[in-house]
Amino acid sequence: MSEPTLQAQIDAARAYEALFVPALFGQWAPVVADAAHIRPGQRVLDVGCGTGVLAREIASRIGSEGRVVGIDPNPGMVAVARQFASLVDWREGVAESLPFPEHSFEAVVSQFALVFFANRRQALREMLRVLNPGGRLAVAVWDSLDNIPAYAAEVALLEQMAGRQAADALRAPFALGNLKDLAALFSEAGVATADITTHHGTAQFPDIRPMVEADLRGWLPVMGVVLAEDLINRILLEAGQALGSYATSDGRIAFDLSARLVTVTKPQHAAGGTV
Repeated sequence: MSEPTLQAQIDAARAYEALFVPALFGQWAPVVADAAHIRPGQRVLDVGCGTGVLAREIASRIGSEGRVVGIDPNPGMVAVARQFASLVDWREGVAESLPFPEHSFEAVVSQFALVFFANRRQALREMLRVLNPGGRLAVAVWDSLDNIPAYAAEVALLEQMAGRQAADALRAPFALGNLKDLAALFSEAGVATADITTHHGTAQFPDIRPMVEADLRGWLPVMGVVLAEDLINRILLEAGQALGSYATSDGRIAFDLSARLVTVTKPQHAAGGTV
């Protein structure tokens, strides 16, 4: 990878950490860590770790006798993660081929990354393979778009002004929110019993414009959709009306959002990725 490309990824990861982690992702790290039954001294793997908000939460719980590994395919995310927590073992790698032996971890976690893995079933099989018998898997995915009206409104605005491809790019993070489809995915990955619960949180952005602009200039290009500058400006002008009902008295934007949390305990007799 060229140095300019890596720097661009690092810049994007810093923006992600600065805006999206406090606005969206940070609040879920304790929820996922609780669901994974994280305890002092454990070995824990965070798959699709991003800039490491969940791995950092886990590191604060396992103590000096434990070990947390964060793995992500994006070099920029990993580089920024290292800047925030040097004691975490940060790795570049893909979920479909985890570079660890069987039974390497007492807990495996993944927060809002499963939807983006190239082969989700294989990724889950790999998470289960490296999990100890008796260990705990905890995976968070966003709820369906129908249950998060603010983002549904932004998707509708994009569909109207920029077309289906742009709207689908913003729909992508919510693709695993359907309970039936989510349960089927885990079943196809070899999970006989998965517990799926719904948890509720609150998104809080400093203003409507930075929320929408981050999607238009940051997220859409990641998904292969680059909009013309004049179209971006027109969408930003319309976003105030489309999302105005979520503005607070001090000018921030806040809205309810929900996530599905899937937990699995690997049976003591399980071998490899079969549970």
